[in-house]
Amino acid sequence: MTTLKVGDKAPNFESVDEKGNTVKLSDYKGKKLVLFFYPKASTPGCTAEACDLRDNYQTFLAKGYDVLGVSADSGKRQQNFIDKNELPYPLLADENKEVINAFGVWGPKKFMGREYDGIHRTTFVIDENGVIEDVILKVKTKEHANQILK
Repeated sequence: MTTLKVGDKAPNFESVDEKGNTVKLSDYKGKKLVLFFYPKASTPGCTAEACDLRDNYQTFLAKGYDVLGVSADSGKRQQNFIDKNELPYPLLADENKEVINAFGVWGPKKFMGREYDGIHRTTFVIDENGVIEDVILKVKTKEHANQILK
């Protein structure tokens, strides 16, 4: 799916979060960033993944990481997802798929024999200088924090 790999410079992005605030990659300069892409807010797998990251959020902060989620959901849907699950980190409402396409996580998927285009659940760990230090393609939604912090 994505052609980005460890050692590549992360694509520079600018989008809006659930509150309509502009968020850019440069906002995270000097910090490590866990940038996770998920198909749809409030679905079972996405909720499990988001809550696992929430439950380990203090560990991420202690190790110098910020966390940022991205899907093509509206800001309102992202805010509901945050409120319902008490998520402590922002979620980008990338409705025009600019960030999703920049990271190459949009493409053909199969589910129950049906093919369609959608977001491939993928996480990028980006270092303090904007360089990708890990790409996780096979996300385990209930143990995702362990995959990142390993």
